[in-house]
Amino acid sequence: MELSLWTYEGPPHVGAIRIANSMRGVHLLLHAPQGDSYADLLFTMIERDNHRPPVTYTTFQARDLGSDTAELVLNSIHAAVEKHKPQVLLVGDSCTAELIQDQPGSLATSCGLSVPVVPIEMLAYSRKENWGAGETFYSLVRGLLQSRVPAPGTEPAPRGGQPPSVNLLGPSSLGFRCRDDVREITQLLAQMGVRVNVCAPLNASPGDLLRLPDADANVCLYPEIAGPSCDWLQRNFKQPTIKTVPIGVGATREFLAEVAETLGIEYAPDATDSRLPWYSRSVDSTYLTGKRVFVFGDATHVVAAARIAHEELAFEVVGMGTYSREQARAVRTAATELGLKALISDDYLEVERVISELQPELVLGTQMERHIAKRLGVPCAVISTPAHVQDYPARYSPQMGFEGANVIFDSWVHPLMMGLEEHLLAMFRDDFEFNDSAQPSHLAAEGVAKRSENTAVNDSIHSEDADAAAELTWDLNAERELRKIPFFVRGKAKRNTEKFAADTGVSVINVNTLYEAKAHYSR
Repeated sequence: MELSLWTYEGPPHVGAIRIANSMRGVHLLLHAPQGDSYADLLFTMIERDNHRPPVTYTTFQARDLGSDTAELVLNSIHAAVEKHKPQVLLVGDSCTAELIQDQPGSLATSCGLSVPVVPIEMLAYSRKENWGAGETFYSLVRGLLQSRVPAPGTEPAPRGGQPPSVNLLGPSSLGFRCRDDVREITQLLAQMGVRVNVCAPLNASPGDLLRLPDADANVCLYPEIAGPSCDWLQRNFKQPTIKTVPIGVGATREFLAEVAETLGIEYAPDATDSRLPWYSRSVDSTYLTGKRVFVFGDATHVVAAARIAHEELAFEVVGMGTYSREQARAVRTAATELGLKALISDDYLEVERVISELQPELVLGTQMERHIAKRLGVPCAVISTPAHVQDYPARYSPQMGFEGANVIFDSWVHPLMMGLEEHLLAMFRDDFEFNDSAQPSHLAAEGVAKRSENTAVNDSIHSEDADAAAELTWDLNAERELRKIPFFVRGKAKRNTEKFAADTGVSVINVNTLYEAKAHYSR
């Protein structure tokens, strides 16, 4: 384990809480010390749930370690079942309680409860939150359906003229826009004449999970959560898995085509409901062509975002990566196709270093990257968890489907558009209508004046560059010319010019030096 100021994922038991909180009729008994109940805040404060997660903590204290903590577990189990009367009881332990080795799952299965018990193993010191969520959901699915698995060699029973149906698997609490993604994909499937049999774990009950084998196929919307369950259902119930994640216009078309092929129906996908293709070809967006973009987050959203940026918005993806080590292969494959080497890391300081070195003009990432981009003076859009409360809007704001493509276009392009506005205000500040006494825009707090400070912070990251820059001076005309460059590339222009000046032995940078450096780095 490594202590860190920020972390992309919590421990596995937070993932288990996400699954319990997503479902109805499921309660989680968590063997944990006093203090581990902090996870409740993630749901009530960030996702703004109107209820606390369905979790009972044993909350043992230091003085309890000298006695029988297993007895405390048993008492807590019986009290939780008596009070909450769940349809299914999940039992596990937090990272701290794992060291005691009380085996709460085994204790629960042997104490004769009136409800089904599903023990979960968290592997707290080698795994993290998304894995914990996926493992918990898999344990639930397998635990409830194991007795219904057909004998080997048994063929699935014919559906008998029923309309085709699928299960939507993977949406969960604290996922990124899961609620709205489910609504969007359900509407798209309905247009095809395909019914959603079960959506799980979000808003599903244990009874719903028992109906999973009734569907013709499973849609793996979020592989981090649903991947193991989809594989198990395919092996044991012969249900095919639809694996295309419908984020972006191209991926949505491919998703609908895969659904049609898998279910044996005819359907011609049409993207007329999405404005992204038209906007991406419009005059207003042509200046975005070739913008340098860095992408980081969970694997599902990173792979999708890199494809949208490259194929649908004509951005140049200069770097991409993920903190999800279990899904690293998919990100590495996508990066290789773009001629890049994927960054696989959960160290935000390493991510910040790479962003600083690549000098992108737009960052697509998590809440961490939003802070990093703000310090470096670069526009940013959040595309993945971990996210802040502002990334869980009350309005309808999906990421998937054709409407999701519209939302994505607005979310990514507007930061660049507002950056252009600030640049124009700065460029014409000497005009009588745009002077320093004029009313600043709502972004002025993070405008040009502050960005010059951010540039200095960025330069200080590399001590060698900072030492070289200290020996150089800018004359007044060169500084004025530098301020005409848009702030989101000004830092790069300044660093390139100072490097050029240092390499050529120039100590005072004038306008000619600035343009000579531009010509040198434009070759």
